[in-house]
Amino acid sequence: MSASSASPSLRKLGASDLEVFPLALGGNVFGWTADEATSFAVLDAYAAAGGNFVDTADSYTAWIEGNKGGESETIIGKWVKARGNRDDVVIATKVSQHPEYLGLSAANIKAAADASLRRLDTDHIDLYYTHFDQPEIPVEEIIGALDELVRAGKVRHIAASNITAERLQESLDFSDREGFARYVALQPHYNLVSRDTYEGPLQDLASRTGLAAVPYFALAAGFLTGKYRPGTTVDSARAGRAAQYLESERGRQVLTALDEIAAAHDAPIPTVALAWLAAQPTVAAPIASARTVEQLPALLGVADLNLTDQELARLTTTSA
Repeated sequence: MSASSASPSLRKLGASDLEVFPLALGGNVFGWTADEATSFAVLDAYAAAGGNFVDTADSYTAWIEGNKGGESETIIGKWVKARGNRDDVVIATKVSQHPEYLGLSAANIKAAADASLRRLDTDHIDLYYTHFDQPEIPVEEIIGALDELVRAGKVRHIAASNITAERLQESLDFSDREGFARYVALQPHYNLVSRDTYEGPLQDLASRTGLAAVPYFALAAGFLTGKYRPGTTVDSARAGRAAQYLESERGRQVLTALDEIAAAHDAPIPTVALAWLAAQPTVAAPIASARTVEQLPALLGVADLNLTDQELARLTTTSA
């Protein structure tokens, strides 16, 4: 990537030739809580800070009334075209959940990829994820279709999200046996208050096979920003989910630890939560989204904040 020489903080993504900023910018808010102009401003600020890794999916933002899905990809495509920076941006998107392209049949994967390429207004996707695994479809069919996209130059690297360790192992074994494109990354649900969603067999497999983890819900739907406190009301589309963590003793203890460590570094609470995640084995870059430019600095700070071994251990123990 041409951006690699400009930023010393880039991390290699698994066994791929992609080098990515240690914070992936989530595109789930583009076309939802951030309109096109705001999305452009957020993307501009992220890129200006050295960011180069944008994560979206073909289904974003189909859940909004009047939307069809693909709105986020369209905004990202327009931004890249307007800025002329395609070679500087690593674009990750996903297949299986778009209302018109559901599932992981070979035909659907290929049709959905072409639709994503059109919306992104580009000739290649840097990282293409299977969004949700479909266990009833043989891995041979899924990997075979993805391999065709790689050979055609439409996709540079492939990855998986929301998949079991067993299916992931099966997929890697098939790729190795046939000499097909092989997953280089994994996108698990993983954060300080949701550790069992990744730690264990999945993380062990990623470590053993050289896969990079790019965790989603890195800030637990906003809970790990610290804005959710007992007795407070937050105006957010995700407030209900985040507030649930307050009801547990562990959630409150994690907040206390984050408060104290953040104060010691004079750093925002979300920066500390992301720094813990970025320091975990296999993690290349957590994903976090910003619906305003003002929310970005607390996310971008993960590139520069190094927690001490004691601080990391405290957060690990408190969140266990």
